[in-house]
Amino acid sequence: MSFNAFALANRNTRGLRAYDPGHDLPALRRRFGTQLAELGSNENVFGPSPQALAAITRASAEVLRYPDPRGASLKQALASRLGVASEGIALGNGSHELLILLAQCFADATTSVVFSQFGFAVFPIATAVAGAQAIEVKALPGDHPQAPFGHDLDAIAQAVRADTRLVYLANPNNPTASWFADEELQRFLERIPQTTLVVVDEAYREFVDANVGQGALPMLARFPNLVVTRTFSKAHALAGLRVGYLIAHAQVVEVIERLRESFNVNLLGLAAAEASLGDQSWLDSVCAQTREERGWLRAQLQARGYNALPSQTNFLLLDLARDARELEAHLFNRGVIVRPMGGYGLAHTVRISVGTRSENLRLLEALP
Repeated sequence: MSFNAFALANRNTRGLRAYDPGHDLPALRRRFGTQLAELGSNENVFGPSPQALAAITRASAEVLRYPDPRGASLKQALASRLGVASEGIALGNGSHELLILLAQCFADATTSVVFSQFGFAVFPIATAVAGAQAIEVKALPGDHPQAPFGHDLDAIAQAVRADTRLVYLANPNNPTASWFADEELQRFLERIPQTTLVVVDEAYREFVDANVGQGALPMLARFPNLVVTRTFSKAHALAGLRVGYLIAHAQVVEVIERLRESFNVNLLGLAAAEASLGDQSWLDSVCAQTREERGWLRAQLQARGYNALPSQTNFLLLDLARDARELEAHLFNRGVIVRPMGGYGLAHTVRISVGTRSENLRLLEALP
């Protein structure tokens, strides 16, 4: 009998697909050189704070040492900036790790986890890792006036059962770029029992327009079952260092610490994240540039007849109303990399990261 590792895998793992990172970008960089427009990974093209880069250089002399396993200095800086207690903060190797940890700590085969159709890809993966029952709630329709393909919070609240331990939300959501208002979230939380943790992933929070609201963070004091996850990968432009964090009730953090891997955030990441957090003027500047470029690019796409959906992120979702692979291939052959969303069940859409003005112009020139 031949060896078959797939047959040895547990039931939940057998049902999973590996995360799809998209194209082999290192190979494409060699192929296209400076003519490559990388608009598929939602990275902050304006780059990290100079203070963060200087902190990396300083910290590199200490890479022979293990990083602070508690991340105490970064936690204190976050606590001071966000107005929360450091005991209510957990650090992760990106917010991805923390989303997985939450399921590992609070869900199992006897419980369920609720999330939206077209929600962040990590939500069903985390559910499967825990062996919990996944309850996927149908998203809002694509022609919804406020949140096309977005979360239907009423339907999600109705789907919560007595055995539901986690609800995963993303605000704004990847890949749909949709969002919901603070008032909607508050009404939702009022309907959810404290036996269910509500996890709101705010990876793109810094890109949100000022008039949209404050997000979930101010609601933590009222709702002890609320968990907010954020990252330094997007607005802070530190995707290569993988630093995320969550803010929650201290008891939630205490449970997570029991399973969190030792030294899960590397030394350079800790140093760069803290330095970036201290450079608010830089963060404000790059987020303002992103919002401006997002509006400009959406207007340009719409003027060319493309249905670019509303966004509060650093990317746009194009609804082509047809198979998007042809457009993706057309752009790929011209050195413009975007992400088709077939893996999310949105085969008629492509996700386009907001680039620099020159990259965005290259995209527009390459469009058929």
